Amino acid sequence: MDLKSNEPFWLVKNGLLNNYPSLRHDASCDVLIVGGGITGALIAHQCIGDGKKCLLIDKREIVNGSSAATTSMLQYEIDVPLYRLKELIGEEAAISSYCACGEAIGKLGEIAKKIQSKAGFRTKKSLYYAARKKDISWLKQEFKARQEARFDVKWLTEQEIRERYAIHGAYAGILSDLGASIDAFCFTHELLAYNVKKGLLIFDKTALETVLYRSGYNLVTTSTGANIKAKKIIYCTGYETTNFIPEKFVDLLSTFAIVSEVDKEAYYRYRDLLIWNTAEPYLYMRTTDDYRFLIGGEDEEFQDAIKRDGLIPAKSLKLEQSFNKILADRVFHPDFAWAGTFGTTKDGLPYIGIHKKFKNSYFVCGFGGNGITFSVAAMDMVSCWLNNLSHPLDKWFRFGR
Repeated sequence: MDLKSNEPFWLVKNGLLNNYPSLRHDASCDVLIVGGGITGALIAHQCIGDGKKCLLIDKREIVNGSSAATTSMLQYEIDVPLYRLKELIGEEAAISSYCACGEAIGKLGEIAKKIQSKAGFRTKKSLYYAARKKDISWLKQEFKARQEARFDVKWLTEQEIRERYAIHGAYAGILSDLGASIDAFCFTHELLAYNVKKGLLIFDKTALETVLYRSGYNLVTTSTGANIKAKKIIYCTGYETTNFIPEKFVDLLSTFAIVSEVDKEAYYRYRDLLIWNTAEPYLYMRTTDDYRFLIGGEDEEFQDAIKRDGLIPAKSLKLEQSFNKILADRVFHPDFAWAGTFGTTKDGLPYIGIHKKFKNSYFVCGFGGNGITFSVAAMDMVSCWLNNLSHPLDKWFRFGR
């Protein structure tokens, strides 16, 4: 198997899109955003739109953390099934969380259109299928829960899935009309560049070192020696948030993905479909906007980056074999492979809100398979907070829940 790179496909595909300097002078702002991935870009877009003086820093180059490795499947479905989530947190909270992700897909499409994005945002159907016969019974519960919540879903039998999509080993499934995909790496760069023209200041290779809490503002020192006086800090630091929040609130996992050579026949057959299943860990598949096929999964508990990356060859082979088994009428010719780290929570929901140890600060941590849609939902939440208002999702996404 000849793989071109263990760098994420999106980074290789797009190359170096924009350059930003490190911060070498003292600065002040209304809002300091820490983290230059898609979450930070979305929050910055909201803050700039609300008329805030906004500054964004990242310890790496921009969009070189998890956003470079995401598979960018945009789903309203959360990693915890709706029927189960209702049991965990109550019907209102569960349905509201699912609806927030659904609404986020449409909002992301609107943003992509507004900024004239070339990142390939495309609405798609989503097929969630039973990978084992024993999963059919609870998948039917899930189908009923989604129907009751008024999501547009259809129940497909094994034969219907085989006839419609040529998928083998799918014993039944839920087909949803609500889904999408995008090149998150490209989109993040586009969104940041759009807001730079509107006043956003961006500095990469600038790490936050210390924070002193003052009355009405925070004084931040950075790795470059510069100081930043910020009325509010918004941490968009993803799974790395575990490095400075003391309590355990997320489990870190490694996930693996491979992308095929260009296959236009497969692309046109499946370009309007997201595919994922009930296996443990689950597999997920989508096409890319340059006529390739992507399959990911084979998740494992995260240990360290060296061990994670050492598993790439073996995991890539397993993913290739899974593809060839599921889509038995096709052959996967691998071209790229990579690994990424992401976080899962006890209820599949993000942690978005305040933390008692961090004054004048907010966190936007969209964990699990819905990191992007959770971050879109957080845009309205942040806007409310900066205007001293509460948001309906606060109590369900908060720390300490």
